[in-house]
Amino acid sequence: MAGIWEGAKGTDEHPAADGVAGDAFVERYEARPIDRQTNGPQLFYGLRYHTHIVKPGETETFHDQVGYWLWEPAANTVTLTLGIPRGQVLLAAGPAEPDATDFELTAAVGSEVYGILSNPFLDQSFRTLGYRIRVTVHDADAWSYEEEAMLQIPDRDEPSRHTDRNTLRRTGPPIPNPLAAAAALHAPGDGSLAIGSLRDMGENLP
Repeated sequence: MAGIWEGAKGTDEHPAADGVAGDAFVERYEARPIDRQTNGPQLFYGLRYHTHIVKPGETETFHDQVGYWLWEPAANTVTLTLGIPRGQVLLAAGPAEPDATDFELTAAVGSEVYGILSNPFLDQSFRTLGYRIRVTVHDADAWSYEEEAMLQIPDRDEPSRHTDRNTLRRTGPPIPNPLAAAAALHAPGDGSLAIGSLRDMGENLP
């Protein structure tokens, strides 16, 4: 998942006054490897990402999001941090084997470990009760996601779904993390670096 990616066939379905509305979107997704991170004995490898989304033919931002993908080898766990400039953040996690090509992460409001926090307006008007994202890696140059947020809206008896889907295709290579870039400068050969699966991230990066 490290690299620069684009997807032109995204779909968004969200609650509307008369039920459900949908939008198409175009996405640019950049994921950069970071140096390994530690919390005492806990070890993470990861990617810092930024995704920018617009509607087809438009320039105004439809959605902007930043965060980290983190892989913890000792626990076989993937963690996603998510922040959006509408005053909302979350931390989601789920199990995944080192060579996983399909995995799912979840978060729930009120949880003290993998939870969701919103500003007062969003919490009262569009309270996010739960979040789920499923990632499928198709090959070295394509991956897709399906994400769902369950929203509690004051004038509705049942929670409403907000879903987004897209398939992203590689348009550029990853920028190596600082330690890997430094190692490549001193390595024999052409200094090229390949970054692949979760196992590669856990075993091959400095």
